[in-house]
Amino acid sequence: MTLEVPAHRLSASGKPAGRIRQKNEQAIIQAAEDEFARHGFKGTSMNTIALKAGLPKANLHYYFTNKLGLYIAVLSNIIELWDSTFNALSVEDDPGEALSQYIRTKMEFSRRNPQASRIFAMEVISGGNCLNEYFSADYREWFRGRAAVFQAWIEAGKMDPVDPVHLIFLLWGSTQHYADFATQICQVTGRSRLTKQDMEDASSNLIHIILKGCGIKPSA
Repeated sequence: MTLEVPAHRLSASGKPAGRIRQKNEQAIIQAAEDEFARHGFKGTSMNTIALKAGLPKANLHYYFTNKLGLYIAVLSNIIELWDSTFNALSVEDDPGEALSQYIRTKMEFSRRNPQASRIFAMEVISGGNCLNEYFSADYREWFRGRAAVFQAWIEAGKMDPVDPVHLIFLLWGSTQHYADFATQICQVTGRSRLTKQDMEDASSNLIHIILKGCGIKPSA
């Protein structure tokens, strides 16, 4: 089963799917995401996904032949949304502006799509068997390209000599924490849920800490 992520390719090939197909596939993936986040892969059935998507089960199998194929599609969709936000990172960017925007974008993703982050986390914790295609040569090359931008900023004196690889891990872990551990955060802070303002405040705090830790002056 192949996990394809367009964000890791220089260009996409093939014609886009028709509008009706795109609409149905998106409805199915959203329903599947909800079910996988609640019940995990083993606890989710194609029948419950079809009911949640409002489609006959036969239609579901028309688009996705089995549960594993649908699960892979959900993972692909999550990774594409995440990694495509990192694609625009360029050596020519102002580090303060670029990192601030990336952190806010990832935090907004955690606010709007917390279930997606949890599905990815559960998959990795359980061994990541369905992510073998994700952690491919293409992915490693893509990752090295992102790290190279930070290294170029370091060599240009635009930021302190921190380890680019661990900086990327820090960016991912700190922003996804607010989705994966929202229940814990709410318990500690006495919130019933994390609001948009909570996430904006957290974003500003992360930006301050990370930019200062990298020796980057915030943009005026």
